[in-house]
Amino acid sequence: MTNFIPIFPLGIVVYPGESLNLHIFEPRYKQLITECYAEKKPFGIPTIINNSLNEMGTLVEISEVSAVYENGELDIKSRGLRVFRVLEIIKQVPDKLYSGAIVNYPENAEDQGKRELMQKVINGVRELHKLLKVQKEFPRPEEELNSYDVAHHAGLSLEEEYELLTLLQEVQRQEYLKRHLGKVLPVIGEMEQLKDKIKLNGHFKNLSALDFDLPDQP
Repeated sequence: MTNFIPIFPLGIVVYPGESLNLHIFEPRYKQLITECYAEKKPFGIPTIINNSLNEMGTLVEISEVSAVYENGELDIKSRGLRVFRVLEIIKQVPDKLYSGAIVNYPENAEDQGKRELMQKVINGVRELHKLLKVQKEFPRPEEELNSYDVAHHAGLSLEEEYELLTLLQEVQRQEYLKRHLGKVLPVIGEMEQLKDKIKLNGHFKNLSALDFDLPDQP
C-alpha cells in the first residue's frame, strides 16, 4: 500500500502502540493537527537526526485534543499506529502550510517473538533502572510486553532508537535490546562501584590492619 500523508518531522522516535503527548505551537502544525483531528486522519512522524530527515517513521493518530489556548496552540494526545517508509517528500502541499510525503508500509512482524528472550530483556531493563535508581512503569503487564513497549526504557541513544525502528522482526528487536543491555549494564555497574569508592574518600574508615611482623626498632 502506498499513499500520501501529512508529516510532522521531529527529533524523536515514535513506536507503534506508543502514547505520545505533544504541544503544538507552529502555525503549519496547528493547521495539520486541526485538519487531521477534524477529518479523523492520521499523520506521520518521520525521525530527524542531525538535521536530516530519515526515511522511516511512524504513522500516528490523534486520540484527544486536551487543550486549545487563546493563541491557537494545542495540547494533544496521540498514539503510534504503524511503521512507514518515505518514498518521496512533498515540501509544498497545495493550499497547506505543512509538508507531506508519499509513503509505503513495510511488512512488520509485531508478534510476541521469543518470550524467553523478551523476559531477559525485561530483566535487563529492570536491572538498569535499579542501578540508575530510577522508577519507570511499563504500559502493560509484563507477560504482554514487546520490544516497542520497553525500547524507550533501555537507555538507547536517538540513533539507536531509530535503528530499532528499522528492524521489522520482533525477534530482531529483542536481540538488539539484549545486546545493548549486555554492553551497558557492566559499564553502569562499574560506574556505581566507582561512585561508592569516591564517596568513601575523606570519610573515617573502619579498617583492620594486616597482621604482619614489623622489624624491631633500633
